[in-house]
Parts: sequence; C-alpha cells; structure tokens
Amino acid sequence: MPTVKLSWFGKDHVHDCFTRLFEDQTKPSSAHIENRQEEVPKDANENQILTPRVAERLERKRKERATYLIAAVMSSLGITSMAVMAVYYRFYWLEGGEVVLSEMFGTFALSVGAAVGMEFWARWAHRALWHASLWHMHESHHRPRDGPFELNDVFAITNAVPAISLLSYGIFNKGLGLGITVFGIAYMFVHDGLVHKRFPVGPIADVPYFRRVAAAHKIHHSDKFDGVPYGLFLGPREIEEVGGLQELEKEISRRIKS
Repeated sequence: MPTVKLSWFGKDHVHDCFTRLFEDQTKPSSAHIENRQEEVPKDANENQILTPRVAERLERKRKERATYLIAAVMSSLGITSMAVMAVYYRFYWLEGGEVVLSEMFGTFALSVGAAVGMEFWARWAHRALWHASLWHMHESHHRPRDGPFELNDVFAITNAVPAISLLSYGIFNKGLGLGITVFGIAYMFVHDGLVHKRFPVGPIADVPYFRRVAAAHKIHHSDKFDGVPYGLFLGPREIEEVGGLQELEKEISRRIKS
C-alpha cells in the first residue's frame, strides 16, 4: 500500500496551522469580553434543540429587553406629552388660538439649537466626567450587564431633570426644553436600542448613517483610539479625525454581516 511521507516543511506547516487555530479559539478579545451582555442566542430553528442553559439565558434576555423597552416607552411618552402640552398651551391657550409665526420660528430655532448643543455637551461630559470622576458609575456601561438596567442609567434621569424644568418654564415663555427632549429620545433609540440592542428599533437599523454612528460607538467601547469617539451622532467624524476611517469601515461591514 502506498504511503504518504510528510517532509519536515509539511510537518512544521501542519503544526503551525493547528497552533494558530488553537490560539485563535482560546484567546478572547477585549471586545468579546466587554460586550457579552449584548450577545443574545439566535432563535432556534426547527432542527435545533436548545440546551436548558441556553434556553434560560435566551428567556432572561427577552425579559430584560421587554422590561427596558417598557421603561423607555413610558418615559418617552411622559416627556413627549409634556412637550406637546407646553407647545399647545404656549400657542393656543396664551395666544388665544392665534399662531404667531415669529414665536413658532423662535421655538423651532431654540429646539434645533438645543438638540445640536446637546451632542457637544454629551461629548464633553462623556470624556471629562463619565470617563474621569464619574467612572465608578459609568464603568457599569463598559462591563457585562446583569439585568435590564445598569448604574449608568442614572445619567438618563439626571439629564431629564433640566429638560423637565425647562419644559415647565417654557409653558409660560419660549417653549424651552423641547430640543433636549428630542435629543434624549433620539439618543435612547440609537445608543440603547441600535448600538447596544437593549430593545428592537426596527427600520432605524437600516439607515446608513445610523449604521456608521453605531459602528463608531462600538469602536469607543473597544478603546482602539483612546476612547474616541466620545460623542454619538458625530462619532464617525471623530473617528475620521484620528485616522480611524479604515477601522470604521471594517466595523460597519461586520455589523452588516452579523
């Protein structure tokens, strides 16, 4: 019977392949360790049988998402209702039902300006506060989450306080607080829903720019560029400024394939 004899090159090559394969499978990446809370087992198909442990984990993740989604919707409806009431009261009650275009334009301009300003405020606070003196709270957002909430969620409550205060003031004045509210709701859907998958976001995930935003924020969690980007909606621009465009495109491709 003929035999096949491996040369020393062949043996070394095979040994090297097995060694690399073993190392790749046993060496966890930092991103994998950090984002374990975002990994949810896919639903079983007809030919797949879930083990009790996987089934329990899947059910727990579903409950966590449902709990957070209920909390997010209720808080959004509450703040949005206040904003609608403030606008209605301001333009229909105080003005006797007459809409003053200059007042409408002023309110709109203030709202847009506040929403844009919140992005820069969030970027500064993220870098100077959350990753500094408030890291003991924000750290919960960079570690595996156990349950539907994390200590970092306290920041959402603290940011709601000025919005509610300004909305209350805006009822009798210029409708202040609306821009912060719009930014907060958008931030919740993109950051918590799209990026960290704490609840489903539907067609938002298919918007090309939001894909770039999500990819940029995932790079922030990998610490590949010293934490950049610290902003959210302008995160892709921050990545480009530090020379991370190629890494951004890789992350976008990975998210599309996953």
